[in-house]
Amino acid sequence: MNEGKPDGGFEPARPREPEGDQGGDAPAAGPASAAAGRPGPVAPPCPDPGLSPASGSAAASGSASASGFAPAPGSASASASGFASASDPDPYDTPPYGQPGPWAPAPPVPHPSAPPASGVPPQPDVPASGVPPRPTPPVLPPSAPTAPGMPSQPTPPASGVPPKPAPPAAPAVSSPISPAAPSVPPPAPAHAPDPWARYDPWAVARAGGAARQDGATGAVGAGGAARRRSRARKALVGPAVLLAVVSGLAGGVVGTYLERNGGLGAVELPQAGKEPAGRDPGSVAGIAAKALPGVVTLHVSGAEEGGTGTGFVLDTRGHILTNNHVVAPAGADGVITVTFHSGDTAEATVVGRDSGYDLAVVKVRGVRGLSPVPLGNSDNVRVGDPVVAIGAPFDLAGTVTSGIISATGRPITAGGEEADGSDVSYVDALQTDAPINPGNSGGPLLDAAGRVVGINSAIRSADGSTTPDGGQAGSIGLGFAIPVNQGKRVAEELIATGHATHPVIGVTLDMNYAGDGARVGTQGGDGGPAVAEGGPGDKAGLKAGDVITAVDGRRVHSGEELIVRTRAHRPGDRLALTLERDGEVRKVSLTLGSSDGD
Repeated sequence: MNEGKPDGGFEPARPREPEGDQGGDAPAAGPASAAAGRPGPVAPPCPDPGLSPASGSAAASGSASASGFAPAPGSASASASGFASASDPDPYDTPPYGQPGPWAPAPPVPHPSAPPASGVPPQPDVPASGVPPRPTPPVLPPSAPTAPGMPSQPTPPASGVPPKPAPPAAPAVSSPISPAAPSVPPPAPAHAPDPWARYDPWAVARAGGAARQDGATGAVGAGGAARRRSRARKALVGPAVLLAVVSGLAGGVVGTYLERNGGLGAVELPQAGKEPAGRDPGSVAGIAAKALPGVVTLHVSGAEEGGTGTGFVLDTRGHILTNNHVVAPAGADGVITVTFHSGDTAEATVVGRDSGYDLAVVKVRGVRGLSPVPLGNSDNVRVGDPVVAIGAPFDLAGTVTSGIISATGRPITAGGEEADGSDVSYVDALQTDAPINPGNSGGPLLDAAGRVVGINSAIRSADGSTTPDGGQAGSIGLGFAIPVNQGKRVAEELIATGHATHPVIGVTLDMNYAGDGARVGTQGGDGGPAVAEGGPGDKAGLKAGDVITAVDGRRVHSGEELIVRTRAHRPGDRLALTLERDGEVRKVSLTLGSSDGD
């Protein structure tokens, strides 16, 4: 006797027990008459992936008639047994899958949530009236025709008993746990205005006590899978963000280390490729490259003092031009050593020197491959022309500086250390801002074509004195060079005779005159007349006390400046002098004489 079986009633269809039947398919409910109260043959509902079918309940396509035949689709009648007709409204609005027949596959066997204590599957409760509970109506649209490709309901035989369908073999369940009793959702109202308004996807869970989320029962499984995917995504967000932050920090630390330490291997910085060594001949580099082989450094040592200066090669015979104050410390028995740009050295001897022009020529012997520096024309120089100075300031040989011509015809005097003033130099100089320092004396001042336009000789010190750069004053941007035209004439005379001639006007000047101009003295240095008899001044008509104010139209302001203007010419040149005598301005013409420059 089975539990839950009503008195005088019939046992409802049960799901197949996995371990009780090993030999074949579970038989469906057999035919019975309506008078006996047994339900007719019921086909299993067509499976719907969106709903959880009630396992173990047989869904019918319509209500059973009194004769036991299933009514045709669309009929609104129901049998006395209480089964729903196929014409009842579908509260789930399930898409049409065709009308199920007796050969429809059996519903899937659900996994039980927990086995009963007795090991016997529980039986559905039967009401006291003896009528089985109303099964869930099939998922079919109202009066839906048979879908294409689906079998139609067969016509029952004349005997009134429908043939027993052969249900497909249910899959064998190897689990020793018996399936749980199916959960039957509550029936939908007969007249629902909006079935979806009361749709509850968790109805099965509430009715059955436990919702399955393994995907085997449809909607609940699909919702659980969605929640699992959502949780999985949320679970991955945190680690992903943490990984990104850690990776960024690690990358920053590694990048900083590589930047500060030059990478993991040897340090190799980017560098430009090798370029041709040549330069534009008019550039400073081009000028220096052309002139440096002909520039030399002189080291002079004497009995009392020594010094360093610069010179440049005049010809291939070994003549070198420099300043007189560079070689003067050697005296008569000192040593002069010449160092060439190549590093070769040779001893030199003095050919001739002149203190009035502050020029000297020395010569080296037995040296081949000399590179003379070409000479330019100082009369062509204009203020603002670019120039390059080469020398050995503070014994730094081959130093190149550049600048411009700041002024021309600048009268300067240098020296004057001797009591008689025999070492005073009178130079009508070129002024330049190219840096000149002690050691540059005697070096060339080059124009843009690399030709010598001056011989660097003196600098203006910060204390206001103008001295040869043999002192320790530094450059303040006021350098002076002897014009090369004057240097060329003196060098030629020194090479030819060992002495240089000076142009003279044959008068003695009053160097203490404080007025503007150069005044002729009252007597000569030897006690004789101030205007030498028969000299150039006497022939031009000059007299003691005359004040000379201009030479060839250029204003002179002192006796030193008159000497500088005169020394800028050669002996024999004619000068036009402007003078004042007894308040009267006169002009005279004078031909320069000559004197030895011992």
